[in-house]
Amino acid sequence: MLDIRKIKEDPDGVKAALRAKEVDCDATVDRILELDAQRRALIADTETRKAQQNKVSKAIPGMKKAGQDVAPIFKEMAELKAAIAADGEKLDAVEAEYRTCMLALPNLPDPDLAPGGKENNQPLRYYGEPHQFDFPPKHHVDLCLGLGLIDYDRGTKLAGSGFWMYTGMGARLEWALLNYFIDTHIADGYSFILPPHMLEYQCGETAGQFPKFADEVYKIANPTDDRIHYMLPTAEAALASVYRGEILNEADLPKKFFSYTPCFRREAGSHRADERGMVRGHQFNKVEMFQYTRPEDSDAAFDELVGKAENLVKGLGFHFRTVKLAAGDCSASMARTYDIEIQIPSMNGYKEVSSVSNARDYQARRGNIRFRREDGGKIEFVHTLNGSGLATSRIFPAMVEQNQRADGSVVVPEVLRKYLGGLEVLEIQK
Repeated sequence: MLDIRKIKEDPDGVKAALRAKEVDCDATVDRILELDAQRRALIADTETRKAQQNKVSKAIPGMKKAGQDVAPIFKEMAELKAAIAADGEKLDAVEAEYRTCMLALPNLPDPDLAPGGKENNQPLRYYGEPHQFDFPPKHHVDLCLGLGLIDYDRGTKLAGSGFWMYTGMGARLEWALLNYFIDTHIADGYSFILPPHMLEYQCGETAGQFPKFADEVYKIANPTDDRIHYMLPTAEAALASVYRGEILNEADLPKKFFSYTPCFRREAGSHRADERGMVRGHQFNKVEMFQYTRPEDSDAAFDELVGKAENLVKGLGFHFRTVKLAAGDCSASMARTYDIEIQIPSMNGYKEVSSVSNARDYQARRGNIRFRREDGGKIEFVHTLNGSGLATSRIFPAMVEQNQRADGSVVVPEVLRKYLGGLEVLEIQK
């Protein structure tokens, strides 16, 4: 949620920043300013009437004692009470619309981002060299089938299109990846959290996914009450609400977390020919990094998260690039995002395997997450940041494709071998 003071001080600047994000919110910004004025006027009128009500109420005992007729006073009191009630109803309606409009506004992009969409994304740096083959390389689907790593048909039989099933060494390889990520984050001093996989609506609202993207998640109806739950699309949705409605101590910041969860997304399906297999799916595994920081520390925290994601990819031996996203390619909740992109040979280009983002105070305002300064006790909103560290649904295909040999076997990355009993090569079973 944006700061209303910023909207009031520079509405044209806010509109221009959102247009850079390829979102036209001019009418919404104007309506917010109208509603804010109405809200303040109604509050002022109500306070004036309540003050008059108190004044008249205090005068009644003296009038009765003096034998004066108090009927007109009671009439005035009734009129004031009715007016206050009417103002209250109007205020409730205005505040409801005001909140809806405020929740609809995306986050402002950082000023240094290029305007526009992904065509204006800026590669910042490259690591390693693209993988070269001296034989016709196979697609990861064919490799996984040949090595018995994935059963696509039975995954579809169990859950429908967009799902797959890890089998045998494929399941162990997937788990090895997750263990590699987890061990690295623990070594870096991050706290491990296993959150619920089913969340309440307010988690999505705090993270900025709702109401705009409420139709892109798997909702769950509760037959015993009217609460709406949904399956988390990413652990960010849970981690952003851990301290919702709380005031932290400055000395306790930063908070550094990571979580492993399966992620569930309705919109994941794709019919592009180069995305067959497990590159896109309705369920995938991911380790997510998350930080709560003081505002002055969030830039350094962002660089730390980017570095952590890059190092995980380096450890697997992949060539990759780090890309600074243009304003319009950042998600609605984020002020800036860097993507780490690797090459999946069969897909003819770079594909994102980690997005690291800074929400600034946008999520904290939606969730009312604050901290108290040690010097003076001032209360401020925290900054929140998140990053994939990492998701496996593209790492796994890239790993088998880049590490394949002419005979269809696949070399296991060195960092994963300790989780597989020292296994160095996945070979076709005769």
